[in-house]
Order: sequence, then C-alpha cells, then structure tokens
Amino acid sequence: MSLTRHQIRKIAFQVLFAKHVNADANVEDLYRQLIPSKTGQAPVIPEYLITLVNGVTEKAADLDAQITPLLANKWSISRLANPDLIILRLGLYEMEYSAEVPTRVALNEALELAKEFSDDDSRRFINGVLSKLFDKADETSAE
Repeated sequence: MSLTRHQIRKIAFQVLFAKHVNADANVEDLYRQLIPSKTGQAPVIPEYLITLVNGVTEKAADLDAQITPLLANKWSISRLANPDLIILRLGLYEMEYSAEVPTRVALNEALELAKEFSDDDSRRFINGVLSKLFDKADETSAE
C-alpha cells in the first residue's frame, strides 16, 4: 500500500509526538503500529517518513532556536502545547531541509496537521509563526 505525502506527514507527526511525550518509545514499533499493511506482512516504511522523523529529531534544537524568537511575550518553547511544537518543527524542517517540497506546500501541510491535531487558535498561531519564517526565507533567497 502506497502512502501519500500527506499520510506520511501525519504518521511522522504521530511518531514525533509519541517520542516527545515518551522518549523511550521505539520508533520501529511506532512505524509498525501506524503504517497500514496487509495482514501478516511487515509494513513498508517510506523513505520520506524516515527522513522526516530522523531529520526533525536531529535538528530539533536548531528548529527550536528559529522558532523561539517568534514567540510572543517572551514565551519559551516549553510553554507550547506538544502538538503545536511538533507541527511547528515538522513544518519548519520541511521548509528548511526538504528541497523537493516547495515552502508554501510545507506551510499548507503543517496547517492541515494543525486542523487535525490542534484547535483553531493553535492553527492560527502555527500559521503566524511559519508565515514569518516563510517570509524571512523569501527575503534571504531574494538577496
């Protein structure tokens, strides 16, 4: 069964969220639980899913450092709701490190995840933060 990029992002969110709230969670077990497969067969783990999960995990500190200055009222990363933080990291990772994904697509996909895993206020907040990062990336590439 072939997964769409949106489905892959959704599974990446779920894996990253599970790892965020339980650092001992086994990623391979999470993949097996979340990826649909035929009965009795091991699921096929898409390469892009591995790239997203490993990339966001490895770059979390860098991603957080880019997000932090955009938080209002000197909020810290630790004050963000877990789903919002994971969506921000995932969206920013795709914007920064996935050359084959247009920045606008990464932003829109993050908002789709927010619609599913957060509330309207969080979705607007995520849109605001990622849009500022998108605008900043646009300015940098224009120079």
